[in-house]
Amino acid sequence: MGVSSGSAIEEQNEEPLLITTPGDTVDEMIVNYRGEKVNLSTENKYGGWKSASHIIICEVGETIAYYGILSNLITYLIGPPLNQSTVAAATNINTWSGFVWMLPLLGGFLADSYFGRFHTIFFSSLIYILGLGLLTLSVALPSLISQPECIHSSDTTTTGNSCMPVSLQVFFFFSSLYLVAIGKAGFKPCAEAFGADQFDVRNQKECASKSSFFNWWFFGQCVGSSISFLILTYVQENINWTLGFGIPCIFMVIALVVFLLGTKSYRFSVKQNKENPLLGILRVFSRAAKNWRTNSSLAATGGTPHDKIPAGAHHLKFLDKALIYMPIDQVSSTENSIRCNIDQVEDAKVLLRLIPIWITCLMYAVVISQTTTFFIKQGNTMDRSIGPDIHIPAASLLTVMSLSVILLIPIYDRIFVPLARSLTSLPSGITMLQRIGVGMFLSMVTMVVAAVVEKKRLRIALDFGLVDMPKETIPLSLWWLAPQYLLIGVTEIYTIVGMQEFFYDQVPNGLRSMGIAFYLSIIGIGDFLSGFLIFVIEKVTNASGQSSWFSDNLNRAHLDYFYWLLVGLSAANLIAYLYFSKSYLYNRL
Repeated sequence: MGVSSGSAIEEQNEEPLLITTPGDTVDEMIVNYRGEKVNLSTENKYGGWKSASHIIICEVGETIAYYGILSNLITYLIGPPLNQSTVAAATNINTWSGFVWMLPLLGGFLADSYFGRFHTIFFSSLIYILGLGLLTLSVALPSLISQPECIHSSDTTTTGNSCMPVSLQVFFFFSSLYLVAIGKAGFKPCAEAFGADQFDVRNQKECASKSSFFNWWFFGQCVGSSISFLILTYVQENINWTLGFGIPCIFMVIALVVFLLGTKSYRFSVKQNKENPLLGILRVFSRAAKNWRTNSSLAATGGTPHDKIPAGAHHLKFLDKALIYMPIDQVSSTENSIRCNIDQVEDAKVLLRLIPIWITCLMYAVVISQTTTFFIKQGNTMDRSIGPDIHIPAASLLTVMSLSVILLIPIYDRIFVPLARSLTSLPSGITMLQRIGVGMFLSMVTMVVAAVVEKKRLRIALDFGLVDMPKETIPLSLWWLAPQYLLIGVTEIYTIVGMQEFFYDQVPNGLRSMGIAFYLSIIGIGDFLSGFLIFVIEKVTNASGQSSWFSDNLNRAHLDYFYWLLVGLSAANLIAYLYFSKSYLYNRL
């Protein structure tokens, strides 16, 4: 979905339209851990794959920690001692997950503007570990918190021998959960950006390696998530939740240790211009708004004339008015002294160009958010047996999604990319927007498959007289859900990895952590939108007297309707994405 004159998808021998942005030549000095300047053309002991590998391994540990909590969270919430309804549990997960992926905007801003990526990773990891430790403690102490309430109260929720937990336990659990979100907010955008920083895009070989880094970064994520889906979900459901939540804490400690072991090999970027890049961009918007009605011919009276703007960048021209400096008798001397330069104006244009792409990626995030909520809830009603004595957790089927990535990423990176590169001469084989668009289309196909499988599950429940017996196992194998998980994994190879590279690559140099945070915020907003859709549909169906699409008894619910709705929304969104990606101007680094 790159730029072409007559098609949303370029001809293979046609390069995407690019512009050179001055903001991408921000004065940055590369130093080692001692603060000594590194000459990238002569020194190769810093950065590169040996440094990036530490960060990828660190990410594996962090992913184990995060998905060790998320993957089976809905099972914990709807079971004792919390005993939440399906809608409440899904809403709570979507809300928490939304914060997890939105807070990196703040973490990225603080890293880019004040603390630097390395220090942000270190301190946020400590917060992360603290949150995981407290979460484990909140699960380990139900006897000290809940049981006295159970003894003296007859108001219980009858699920086995459990009772409704007191508010203190609920508060302790969710406070710890949101502390984990705060820790992840600093770690996630900075670790990926810091890993990509280990490659010099001005070196052709390292530029190709940087594109490959995003593939292997996601490969590491899927290795970590597979461990969580296979092992931790089993521990949680068959041993105990305390150990199931404690193991993620241990892996996060290991991740921090591995990260610190690579300190002496890292490249560090130090901005020689200490001005906050984001504040400079905000000043452009402010100045352009003030000069909205000003004649552009005044640009030559006190500042940079418009004909000095880089060739090919004559778009979003209203921001060029930020370069106009009014006569001294019309504004204060202080206002005129704080000037906007071409670099800042072009950086502001870069961010504005990203907004339509960002918006049209949101629907994809809504689709993948179903993998940890309703997909798992469906699986809990199905036959999960392997042999006569083994029953696997429904959440373990998420492993299919991760394994598909683990198997296909090497094929994509080592076979498809070199083949495509020989045809297109692009380091990444195909453009980033093409890659994202392919995954969006496949996500729509995924929801078609999910709707068909859910319809089959409902038909079998009806045929066997199990509609009003929600606790009975429906004689349909859990493996019927495998194709939709497999397809989601394939979409992630294209869209998730593509978005990571795109938003890192296309933001100004000084906002790399923010670029990764922009990608992460798509996942967060997608979770919020999914929760909002569920809330609205629940209200509408209840008000009309119809059976709720999300009934606690899934045999009377209509998840298939919800999935078909997502198909329609995804199709409309894909059309909008093709329109905006067709005219997108790539930023040449």
